[in-house]
Amino acid sequence: MINIDELKFDEKGLIPAVVVDAVSKKVLTLAYMNRESLKISLEKELTCFWSRSRNELWLKGETSGNYQHIVSVTADCDRDALLVMVEKDGPACHLGTESCFENPVFKSDKLNEFSYEGLMNLIKGRKTERKEGSYTTYLFDKGLDKILKKVGEESTEVIIAAKAQDKKETIYEIADLAYHIMVLMIEAGISLEDIQKELASRHVIDRKVKQEKMTK
Repeated sequence: MINIDELKFDEKGLIPAVVVDAVSKKVLTLAYMNRESLKISLEKELTCFWSRSRNELWLKGETSGNYQHIVSVTADCDRDALLVMVEKDGPACHLGTESCFENPVFKSDKLNEFSYEGLMNLIKGRKTERKEGSYTTYLFDKGLDKILKKVGEESTEVIIAAKAQDKKETIYEIADLAYHIMVLMIEAGISLEDIQKELASRHVIDRKVKQEKMTK
């Protein structure tokens, strides 16, 4: 661990802080801290920044209720920038969006950036717009029973492939299952964040259980 005195603040006494969602790993915002706001952040375990426009301390969520609970703070190799991992109570941006980074500037035609969030958004779009000829649209048109049937079928295919110890086929079938699970999630109104939070809570519980067993 390093202390505040080892950090390099700029000539205005500020250090940039990149805030990232500890659950989704999505970049939420870029803000600035001075020594005082950083001390407050560490004491309260809530992000507190220095507002360059208002020239005052700014405890994120103080007026909106969208607090950011700090999981960790890490300095970069030069110790002149911070990475702040948080669990948020609401949107990070003052415009009401989950992240401040919502305006694309460039996207390569040669390199495709895959993300579960992107796939979920595509699937969600098929539910709302119902593009003709789309398999995903077909599933939503048929309804919950059809979606559940496909989840069951793909689960069986995963078991068969895994039992045969066919790694390539198992990967293929797991991908099919994951896709149909995501269709089910959209149909049921479940987000990736809902699942991530549930898994995170189980990790903590599992760790406590293991510790309890070790002490017996």
